[in-house]
Amino acid sequence: MSVRTAADDEWVQRSLAGLTVMVLLAPVFAWAAARVGYSEPMENAAEAAGAASSAVATDVSLLSGYALPGLGPHLGTLGGALLGTALTLALGVGFARLLATES
Repeated sequence: MSVRTAADDEWVQRSLAGLTVMVLLAPVFAWAAARVGYSEPMENAAEAAGAASSAVATDVSLLSGYALPGLGPHLGTLGGALLGTALTLALGVGFARLLATES
């Protein structure tokens, strides 16, 4: 199946449209999380267990906090969503092609 043939499939078009909508909504969710004071469940569990004070900070990762560092919370979240979606899609398509050629 070529890229052009796959792009003509209705399910591929609908899937890409759904991914695009989710990526574009990522900054909205970052804004909403800040408004309600959302924190990660593991952070809440560490606080409840009294382990939060003895936490050791690790190096900053590429997608620390689901956002690209240095771009601000909203634009960084959009960039992180674009990068994460593109990487996941590329890996999925790559593995699918490998599996398709082996059979």
